[in-house]
Amino acid sequence: MMPDVKEVLIPSSEVQAKVRELGARITEDYEGERPLLVGVLRGAVVVMSDLMRNIDLPCELDFMDISSYGSGTSSSGVVRILKDLEEDVTGRHVLVVEDIIDTGLTLSYLMRSLKARKPASLEICALLTKPSRRKVDLDVKYLGFEVPDEFVVGYGLDFAGAYRNLPDICILKEEVFAS
Repeated sequence: MMPDVKEVLIPSSEVQAKVRELGARITEDYEGERPLLVGVLRGAVVVMSDLMRNIDLPCELDFMDISSYGSGTSSSGVVRILKDLEEDVTGRHVLVVEDIIDTGLTLSYLMRSLKARKPASLEICALLTKPSRRKVDLDVKYLGFEVPDEFVVGYGLDFAGAYRNLPDICILKEEVFAS
């Protein structure tokens, strides 16, 4: 374990089991369809990679890169799209894949933006959620785990660009991000 990690919150084996379960549910729900998975860069790359390998359907993927303004550890909900989709979502079954939902402000903005493009359906799949920090209601159809109000890293989640490569979901020591 890295010295900056306080503890492992969710071991890799549990993460992988949950991703398999989510993939099976998505396969069942989208039977006969060709869903478009939209990953929110950069955190969702790891979960989306594993998730799509557990969806037993032809699916496509695309990415958006969005920036929310705020302090280093929280979002203000003021969003700027840095990279938009390459694919046209009109009439498509779109599944937005997120690593974590914190306040929900950024994802709420993204969902409004995508809904305006008239997809056939629009759903959310998130590996993690922090309900204690939520500022807006979101309908998350596919959810992995609820986590406490701790700074978590690993499996795509980062602090200052680091720790994404950890296979487990870990709690970062407060002195690392509080300084």
